[in-house]
Amino acid sequence: METRDKIIEIVKVKGPVLPVQISKEIGSNILMASAHLAELTASGNLKISTIKVGGSPLYYLPGQESMLQKFTGNMNDKEKKAFDLLQQSRILRDSEQEPVIRVALREIKDFAIPLNVNYNNNREVFWKWYLTSNNEAEQLIKSKLDILEKPIEKKIEEKAQQEIKQQKIEEKTVEQSQQLKQKTTRKYKPREKEDNFLKDIMKFFEKNKINVVSSEVIKKNSEIDFIVEIPSVVGNLQYYCKARNKRRISDSDLSQAYVKGQLKRLPVIVLSPGELSTKALDMMGKELSNLTFKKI
Repeated sequence: METRDKIIEIVKVKGPVLPVQISKEIGSNILMASAHLAELTASGNLKISTIKVGGSPLYYLPGQESMLQKFTGNMNDKEKKAFDLLQQSRILRDSEQEPVIRVALREIKDFAIPLNVNYNNNREVFWKWYLTSNNEAEQLIKSKLDILEKPIEKKIEEKAQQEIKQQKIEEKTVEQSQQLKQKTTRKYKPREKEDNFLKDIMKFFEKNKINVVSSEVIKKNSEIDFIVEIPSVVGNLQYYCKARNKRRISDSDLSQAYVKGQLKRLPVIVLSPGELSTKALDMMGKELSNLTFKKI
């Protein structure tokens, strides 16, 4: 059985999954698991959630949308309040909601679908519970607008369709950008004034065909930050990379790198010639599912 077919079978059994779960099931590292999941998502075999668990989205099969409700514990209080309100009402009129709920509805994209309704030359936004059919939504909106026999003058546009179109445009743009970068990327040549640690890191990048987008030396021969692109089956994937020249990497080192990666909205790689401490190893297995450690 091919790896991608095996992943689909795993998701069929388990429901929405995280990349770290797939990496364990297929006996691979998280980078390759993420690459397979990205390819299955791009081909439409899997869908990806907006809601995140430990900083990582969930991957699921079409038809498993209702199972996402198991992960609402990861929402903040305002998002959970908007979720409960929409689940109960099925349809919410945006203009009738308090500001915090209006903001929260725009954040819970897995569960709240915006509908643009034109009525009496006015355009209004309604929010539909994601499992509510369009026919039921139409009747509920008519009731809200107090329309009985007069046909509603509307144009309901599912945001999901807009996002698919936008995603295709963005994917094409990213692909063109990556092709341009691949054409213009030059091999790294060490300079005499560079520190030895930086030279070792760059040799590691060249060996693994990793492109450096940007770099910042935090402390010479000790700590360097990179933005890198790593080749995969679906094109180059961008990562935040923290390189530390230490004999032992602590849980604090991992946490700091993870937080910085979250701020940049990028997965994280930590490189070091040293070993992980016991606490760091434990943290890698439980809390930092979107972080990878590599010894150089």
